[in-house]
Amino acid sequence: MSGSPTPDHRRKRSLSRRGMIAAGGAVAAGTALTPVVFAAGDSGSGDATSDTASGPAGTEPQKFPATRTEAATGTAATTAPFAISYVGVRWTGAEAGAGIRFADGKWQELGGGCATVENGGTALVAAGDATAYELKAPQGASGVRSLAIDTTGGAGKTFRVPTEPTRVRGVQYLSRPAWGADESKRYKDGKVNSPETYYPLQTITVHHTDTPNADPDPAATVRGIYEFHAITNDWGDIGYHFLIDEAGTVYEGRYSGDDGIPAFDPKGNLVTAFHTAGFNSGNLGIALLGNLTGQPPTDAAKASLIRLIKVITRFKGLDPQAQVTFVNPVNGVTKDVNTISGHRDWLQTDCPGQTMYDLLGEVRTAVAGTGS
Repeated sequence: MSGSPTPDHRRKRSLSRRGMIAAGGAVAAGTALTPVVFAAGDSGSGDATSDTASGPAGTEPQKFPATRTEAATGTAATTAPFAISYVGVRWTGAEAGAGIRFADGKWQELGGGCATVENGGTALVAAGDATAYELKAPQGASGVRSLAIDTTGGAGKTFRVPTEPTRVRGVQYLSRPAWGADESKRYKDGKVNSPETYYPLQTITVHHTDTPNADPDPAATVRGIYEFHAITNDWGDIGYHFLIDEAGTVYEGRYSGDDGIPAFDPKGNLVTAFHTAGFNSGNLGIALLGNLTGQPPTDAAKASLIRLIKVITRFKGLDPQAQVTFVNPVNGVTKDVNTISGHRDWLQTDCPGQTMYDLLGEVRTAVAGTGS
């Protein structure tokens, strides 16, 4: 769930997809589909930051709570003027040994989740509507900073949301405006913080978000992860290409342009995201919401994961059961992995949780269509 974006100021030309309807029927494995067939819907992408009732045809205004934050440095007790949904933390130094505690006085260890950063540690912690917290840094650590995040109680902010479902070859998903992505968070000092770069797709990596299970408001959690990735970790956007909640709802992740094709550009190249440090370019990241260390994904989440990966592998002609040598197109670094892998296959991490990792063989078989 991390990695430094590669500077590349190539910008995509806008390509309206209104009126592009995907053809039905099966697609033979190995067939490379065009972007028009890959992404389909009955509406345009809209203006995700509009605060007026007027907007592009095929969209309508919808209000989401504006994300509120309170930044702090150091480890001293910090109070926020709102009920905190999550606390994002980052520090320089040893990864192990950090902690956080809320009003109950119990220390929670930080680390061991999905996110990794170079030369330090980072964590996103559910705060349960606490209004204060205290941090503990690893011995010798420096640069401790935190961000209290509220994704549910802020004033309403209006987004232009498609009026019709958006779909990826029959798999319905929520576009960025449909889960309340504030596009201004991709900017820093008036410029896009992580300009989009695009490379051919080689592999797909599965993650879990290491957030609480039985989430009553998964869209709010996605906004919290967005804030954590874009602001606390300074990645400029959410780190995954797609996210899937326990009900099986698919969320569009990393911004890939205004063409209406999630994760890809019009030529079919993958936008670089920030989910697997050192191996991001050409590697598509899908995260299941929740903690899948001791609890398996729901049937709905697993089914959506399989459907989504099947669409993507057929779109790009990937063999879901193959072992491949990933070659980083930026620096030439290689890694032998499965076409469909888990985060821990790339880096030292518990992600995507043991129960999800144990199911990856079943996922590969189902995607290939060789199992029941």
